[in-house]
Amino acid sequence: MPPDVIRGREWHGRGVSLFAWTNEPDDTRRPSLLSEHRGLTVGVNGHLAVPSDVTRLPDDSVGGCFSAWLARDGELTASTAINRVCPVFHAETPDLYVVGSRALLVHLVAQPVDRVDHDLLALQTMVRQGFFLSDETPYKGVSALRPSSRIIVRDGVRTITGTPLPEAAPAPATGRAKRAAIGELANALLATVAPLRDLEEPVNLALTGGRDTRILAALLHAARVPFRVTTNGLDSHPDVIIAREIAARLKVEHTVIAPPQTAEKDAVLVEHPLSRAWETLRTCEGMTSAYESIVSYLPYSARPTMSGQSGETLRAGSLNLLQTDLGDKALLRRVTTTFCKDAPLFTAEANEHARELARPWQQRPNRLEALDHLYIWYKVGRWQAGARAGALRRGDPVRPFLDNRVVRAALGLDQGWRLSEEVIYSLILRFAPQLRDVRIEGKPWRFTVGMGKRWPWTRLPPAHLPTVRTGGGWSWRTSPGPALTDVLRRQVLGSLDALAPIVNPDEVRALFAEPVVRKPALAWHLYTVATLLTGLYPGKRPEGLEEITVARP
Repeated sequence: MPPDVIRGREWHGRGVSLFAWTNEPDDTRRPSLLSEHRGLTVGVNGHLAVPSDVTRLPDDSVGGCFSAWLARDGELTASTAINRVCPVFHAETPDLYVVGSRALLVHLVAQPVDRVDHDLLALQTMVRQGFFLSDETPYKGVSALRPSSRIIVRDGVRTITGTPLPEAAPAPATGRAKRAAIGELANALLATVAPLRDLEEPVNLALTGGRDTRILAALLHAARVPFRVTTNGLDSHPDVIIAREIAARLKVEHTVIAPPQTAEKDAVLVEHPLSRAWETLRTCEGMTSAYESIVSYLPYSARPTMSGQSGETLRAGSLNLLQTDLGDKALLRRVTTTFCKDAPLFTAEANEHARELARPWQQRPNRLEALDHLYIWYKVGRWQAGARAGALRRGDPVRPFLDNRVVRAALGLDQGWRLSEEVIYSLILRFAPQLRDVRIEGKPWRFTVGMGKRWPWTRLPPAHLPTVRTGGGWSWRTSPGPALTDVLRRQVLGSLDALAPIVNPDEVRALFAEPVVRKPALAWHLYTVATLLTGLYPGKRPEGLEEITVARP
């Protein structure tokens, strides 16, 4: 953010200093930047559902989405909430413990000399997945604190403690038990949006044709929170078509934001990958791939916004959703593949490191729980934590799926039941029954597959269940075309010396052998790491780069 929009405070005690910065113009809706409670100086990164709960910190059962920082003479405590989406990073030197919410800043403070040292082996997971499947960071000596954990430095001695994620209860056996369990989750969701009724303007919800934003639209409708919806995409895309239908059913305003196109509308104009990578590295500190669309900077606005990110928490995690075979061997294979995918592309050392990271998760006896918790630990706690940093420059989006109360309630429900999608479909019917027969983008609801005419729990005829497959539409990210592929290829192949400790050069060349790369996401991950290792950031924004034209098929 520009320096002139930042305000800060600091506190100094015996052996401890606490610094806080923000681009938010005031503290009228939240605790002050640093506040005093019970002899402690307290800072909050993120937001509390009830601002007065600042006095309860570092209790991680408090509602909201946050990390907490507490200091007094000789003592510092920093803690993460259940999904660590507001991160805590830490490093140690012979003289100093450094703890902070920005990994690169922690690294630079801890460095004995003025330079950035990258942890090359840790970056192998960035190439595989586009985010970190570990507590590592791109920077040597800097680690991320785990979910529901505390790091305490008291008189020069550091300890780290953690609380396990909640265990899921067995699946309810009766309709009454199901309704009661779903009611608890529904109440947790309603509590996250209740404060929005008092705002002066409607919430802006980014709505797609999928499941997760649909729940939010239904939730806002049920809570009587004024809202409007926007959808990014071309008029022919399923997201736009279905979002328009949802908005009509709920009688809310709907705006479609189309991507930049050529005059003939036969192609889209895409930001040059180097500019895109620089912005992603600057915002996410090398912990999110430039394949992802990170919100760019705009002056801070208090306007309430909402999206469906991390909604898979209600569906037992995005890794589970890829799985159709729920046998033990198949689920173990999914865990292994998550950490060790595309093995031929990597060096022996990088593959061994991936296997070490996978081992504790492979040893968990409950495979569905392992995949469920993997999602919370890494897809939310590392990927979402990085991507969210972009949105926080513009404002503080409301994220019901990230609220402590919602995550705890969801993790307490049987993974197989959540995976069936019966839970989220029931939530939609509970909040907005008029959406019962609106189709969804992609695959049918999982619980309907193979059921035929048996609908005992819904009391709805089969025709009312939205099982229409609409197809995925077209996206320049998944169909990059030859021009964009060539830009990605030249940067990656030109950086093979820097990438050599973690990837096999011949395999990388083979990946880019065809005019259009067959694995666009992997290409973008390589591009992101290559630009990080060759010094694109920290540094000034690249200038004079033209947009890339990607033809529509």
